[in-house]
Amino acid sequence: MVSDARALATWLAARGDAALAETLAARGVSPQIGWHDFFDAAEGLLDPSSLDRALTRLERRELAALATGTAAPAGAAMRLGLVDDEGHPFGAVADRIALIARTRPDAVAATADLGADPAPASTVAAAAAAERAFTTAGSLADVLLACLHSPLARTGAGSVSAVDRRRLAETGAIAAVDDLEDLLASAAAARLAVAHDREWVVTTAGETWLETSTPGRWTAIADGFRAGLPSGIRTPDGGFVAPALWRDAYPLDDEWPARADRLRRIGVLWGLFGADGAEFAWTTALRTGAPADAATMAPHLPAEIDRVYLQADLTAIAPGPLAPALDLRLRSVAVRESRAQASTYRFTAASLGAGMTEGETAASVREFLSELSLTGIPQPLDYLIESTAARHGLVRVRGDGTTGRTRVESPDMSLLDAIAIDQALRPLGLVSEGRDLVTRVARDAVYWSLADARYPVVALGESGAPESVHRRTTAVTSEPNATPAETYSRLIETLRGGHGTEGEAGWLERELEQAVRGRSEIIVVVRMPDGAERSFTLEASGLGGGRLRGRDRAADIERTLPVSSIVSVHSA
Repeated sequence: MVSDARALATWLAARGDAALAETLAARGVSPQIGWHDFFDAAEGLLDPSSLDRALTRLERRELAALATGTAAPAGAAMRLGLVDDEGHPFGAVADRIALIARTRPDAVAATADLGADPAPASTVAAAAAAERAFTTAGSLADVLLACLHSPLARTGAGSVSAVDRRRLAETGAIAAVDDLEDLLASAAAARLAVAHDREWVVTTAGETWLETSTPGRWTAIADGFRAGLPSGIRTPDGGFVAPALWRDAYPLDDEWPARADRLRRIGVLWGLFGADGAEFAWTTALRTGAPADAATMAPHLPAEIDRVYLQADLTAIAPGPLAPALDLRLRSVAVRESRAQASTYRFTAASLGAGMTEGETAASVREFLSELSLTGIPQPLDYLIESTAARHGLVRVRGDGTTGRTRVESPDMSLLDAIAIDQALRPLGLVSEGRDLVTRVARDAVYWSLADARYPVVALGESGAPESVHRRTTAVTSEPNATPAETYSRLIETLRGGHGTEGEAGWLERELEQAVRGRSEIIVVVRMPDGAERSFTLEASGLGGGRLRGRDRAADIERTLPVSSIVSVHSA
């Protein structure tokens, strides 16, 4: 419809850049699409297939409102460019809604009665849910720790690579490979991790979360979970409807039921929902819009401890769940062998060396373990700390400011010889120069290659003093992806610079061009020399020289009308 396209084109042109970009993003428009002006954009957005895709994103309440002819001006329908500023649907949208109302009357039916609140869960069920949330928090912590050490690779489809899934399963971080995507989804909703390019990366909020107590961890996840729920299952007071009603929220979206089931599954993992539909006290608060509060869950959680038993066999036994911050520090110098409410950690030369690689020293390790241990530091462990520290740093890596290369040094020539012939280090291109090895590869990359190959390496700064080098230096504070305004800036510039974006004459000329291109039958209102207005029904055939040509079906003649005299154009 010509007038419909003009109405939407005018509406789009009047939007600010940020609001326009949000509409384009919500409609899934490619930033590289070949639109030249707002009429192109309007025609593309009014295409039946595009409209059908947009309508699947509307919740039941908005579909029902559109069926009555008016939607909420501030709702998703406006964000998707389906209604004007008063909330009235554009003509093509109204036609599609009318078709849906005839073929799928259930989809535009009024919102179902929310019914009574769920029944309160039993004490036994609450304890089981809290235990489940505790286990899930520990599993997510393991996943984020692994991601801190080495970001998780993503496939083209967005899932974690099979290699990383298998690695996490083998280390006990996840009970089943299918749990990983749900854990990362909950981490993303709480902004603890983000999918950046082809990797999952932990944010600075995620690093802070790792050192937070279990109740604090749960609170962050619960708030993020609720904030990430689609609007169709949210309530005006900031809460959400009962999970039993979730599958009915988006009746035109065939993929929604599976998504709703996944959201409920994630909620079960975090102790928010039970299998029988009963509701926990902490979930009631969240559902009704109150801030997440683990106070009612805390009595059901295992008590965290702050002491361990250090054994002569180089192990540490935690008789209960160790406080997260202490667990994090202990695992930087020891390998956790078992994870349960009582966990076992083992000290090895490699684990202590890894901690020293991250900045620990013999003194800092002894001080930490002395405060943590209920039994002091056994002599075998003290000897292992001392011997590891003595060996650590035998290989030194520093940047050579004179040549711009990286230099690898050691007083132990046998170590340098071993490094020089190590096949795993061939990509570094190390060559001998005097008593040292040099390479064009950056210092940090050389350092981590040697550390991964289990050499006792230390990095030297410009002053020659040892300095701590952290593997991950790209921590993000929030979602790193471009905003819609940035993504669509070039397209928006093209649309605004296109033909007919300003003035009544510009819009009119663009409508006439579209009518001629489609050989459409239109009603043209012309102002006569005496000031009167007269309507002609024409099949538009040409436009040029300031004149519109078309066949007048009623008079069966070819007419030529000056464009300057045309007042308006409508579809016949």
